[in-house]
Amino acid sequence: MVRNRRVPPGLKTLGPLVASTLRQQRKAYSNGDGGEDLGDTLVASYNIHKCVGRDRRFNPWRTLSVLKEIDADVVALQEVDQRFGERTGLLDLHALEKECGLKAVPLKGVRASHGWRGNLVLFRNGTVDGVQQLVLPGAEPRGAVIVDLTLAAGPLRVIAVHLGLLHRSRMRQVRAILTAAEAGDARPAVLMGDFNEWRLGRRSSLQALDPSFGPLEGAVASFPTRFPVWSLDRIMANPQNLVSHIEVHDTPLAQFASDHLPVKAAIRLAQAGRPEPRSSSTSERVDHRFKHVAQRKTASG
Repeated sequence: MVRNRRVPPGLKTLGPLVASTLRQQRKAYSNGDGGEDLGDTLVASYNIHKCVGRDRRFNPWRTLSVLKEIDADVVALQEVDQRFGERTGLLDLHALEKECGLKAVPLKGVRASHGWRGNLVLFRNGTVDGVQQLVLPGAEPRGAVIVDLTLAAGPLRVIAVHLGLLHRSRMRQVRAILTAAEAGDARPAVLMGDFNEWRLGRRSSLQALDPSFGPLEGAVASFPTRFPVWSLDRIMANPQNLVSHIEVHDTPLAQFASDHLPVKAAIRLAQAGRPEPRSSSTSERVDHRFKHVAQRKTASG
C-alpha cells in the first residue's frame, strides 16, 4: 500500500508565498522588442471602490487627483455609483472635466447614476461614434459598456467591464463580451476593467479571450493596494500588438485612494488605424507619463 506523505505546514505555504512574491514584482509588462516606442495613446482602468480609500473615508477629490496623476486619454472606471437605492453617481463630472480634461461618455437610462452597472468610460480630445450597454449573465448584476471613439490618433473601440465573483459567471460573461466585441468597421479594440480573476494560465476564466484579445500574459499585480499580489485589473487589445506597455500606477496617493491600484497601457493606435507615422508630440506625451514612474521607482530603489 502506498501511503500519502504528510507535507509539513511550512512547505504548504511555500508555493503560494513564492507565487505572491513573484506577482508583487510583476508591476510592468512590455509587449514586443522592448524598444523605446511606447505608443501614441494612453489608456487606463481603475476600480475606484466607490471613492472609499484604505482609510475608509469617502473622498471623491482624492479619486480625481489619482486620475489627474494618470493623465490618460481614455479611462474605464468601475464602481462609480452607489450600490443600492438610486445608484447615485459619486464623482463630480464637471470638476473631472475641468481638472483632468476628461469627459464622461453619455449613457441611456441611468437616471442619477454616472455609469452602467458601475462602469463609466472617460475620454479626452475625441468624439463618441456609438455606445452599447450590455447586461452580462450571472448571479450578480454585472454589465459592460462598449464605446466607439475617434481620438486624435485614430478610431478605437473601448470595452469597459466589471466581471462577477463566481468563476462560472465570469466564463459566461466573457462569452457574451466576445459576441458583442467585434466592431463593424474593423477598428482596433481595447478591453479593460476589473475581471475579478486571480488565476493565471489554463484555469483562468479569461482563457476564452485568446486569440481574440491579449496579451493574456500581460497581467500586472493591482490588488490589494496594501500588498498587490492579484492581477484582477487587466488591459487587453485586438489586435494584440496594439498594446505596447502595461504598468501599474503605483503612487503614494493611489495606494490609499482605493483598494485597487490603477492599471495603464500605452497603445500604438495610429499604427493600427492607418499606415502614416504617429504624431511625435502625442508619442512624447505618452512616453513621459510612463518614464516619470520608472524614474521615481529607480530613485526609491
